[in-house]
Amino acid sequence: MHGQRLERMLEWDRACAVLLNRTLAPSYERLWVAVDRLGDCGPWLAFMLMLALFGGPAGTRCALHMLVAGTLAVVLYKVVKTCAGRPRPCVRIRTLRRCVEPLDEFSFPSGHTLHAVAFSVVALGYFPVLAVVLMPFVALTAISRIALGLHYPSDVFAGAAIGAGVGLVALRLF
Repeated sequence: MHGQRLERMLEWDRACAVLLNRTLAPSYERLWVAVDRLGDCGPWLAFMLMLALFGGPAGTRCALHMLVAGTLAVVLYKVVKTCAGRPRPCVRIRTLRRCVEPLDEFSFPSGHTLHAVAFSVVALGYFPVLAVVLMPFVALTAISRIALGLHYPSDVFAGAAIGAGVGLVALRLF
């Protein structure tokens, strides 16, 4: 019984990955690639620097807080990704269009989504007004990872859940 449920869930995961890749990647490939690049480490570090330089004392605290959350997120991400060892959909499903080169070989969880959520949770803890920009960006980041053929929806959901946990723990502890 549980095996059948898991298999149905994995089939749904594959079907959604294929659907989003086939419908979104060809039409909006430039958008997804741009969002993907904005979700890399460099733009997030630039965002933290901007907060530190222009956000006053709260901006400096927020930027440092985001660095702590990011460090914790990287550790968790690497452990989970190595333990799960799930191949990327663009490797398993030959018909998927791979629009960018993956950073590593495994898909679970989505690191871009994990970090976007973790950083956004911390930033919104200090500057709730940034929700207008950060929430759509997080959603686009999650969608882009699937559309680009790099992740399954479950990878993105897991990344978002871990990122939310990291961000909330970071806000509570520090």
